[in-house]
Amino acid sequence: METIYIDVLIILNIYVNFFLLRITAGVTHSPLKNVRCAAASAYGSLFSLTILLPALGTMVTLAVKLAAAVSIVALAFGIRGGKRLMINTAAFFGANFVLAGTVYGVYSLLEPQFMHFNNGCFYIDFSLLILIITTAVLYAAVRLIRNAVDRVPAGDWTVTIRRGKRIVRLDGLADTGNGLVDYFTGTPVMICPEESFAELTGSPIDTDRLPRGVRLLPCSAVTGSILIPVFRPDEVVISSKSSRSKTVDAVIGFGECGGKAVFNPKLLKI
Repeated sequence: METIYIDVLIILNIYVNFFLLRITAGVTHSPLKNVRCAAASAYGSLFSLTILLPALGTMVTLAVKLAAAVSIVALAFGIRGGKRLMINTAAFFGANFVLAGTVYGVYSLLEPQFMHFNNGCFYIDFSLLILIITTAVLYAAVRLIRNAVDRVPAGDWTVTIRRGKRIVRLDGLADTGNGLVDYFTGTPVMICPEESFAELTGSPIDTDRLPRGVRLLPCSAVTGSILIPVFRPDEVVISSKSSRSKTVDAVIGFGECGGKAVFNPKLLKI
């Protein structure tokens, strides 16, 4: 019988859950605070204790994994509608499957003595030094990939927004600083000047009487948290002289933005 240390098991799973939740947030474009991520990771680590139980069988193990994924995601991201919860849970569950498959592949190939599997959970007897080195390497790799993905593409952009028969064309600005996403769908939000609101809706901004299909979205600004009106347009096209036009999936928000349509460059890569 192999020796399993509970403290090592818990710490390992907190570490793994934290990065899996961060991957989920990146894939689904969902906001995730470090405090909630850490709390959900700690909670999720408790499910790793099933490795100490007798073999549960495939269906029971799958059911436990699904229940764990749903509750961990709900704690991390909150419950913002059934659809959003399902999307985040599917992404988290998928990330778990990829990680578990990779680890099990290594286990099957090398059969290391320091790695153990049971009930869909794995245990690795590691040292603190190895954990620190691994974390540093992973952090560096993520930063390099993030910098490459978030690189602002060169070009003078034009953004065309259509809502029904109303069309507005604006100069565009690709800015990685705009990380705002719609809480319900995870869709990136493009910030447009407030005067464009009337052109697209037929009425000026009045937060007490918003047109049909327009709602308020919390947004963090330099002056603090504010609410901005947003809606999903019928079509958004980003184009430039140096590249072909691209139809993108974006929610349109309105606020102070220097008279341009400010969008995250990742919209051009999705």
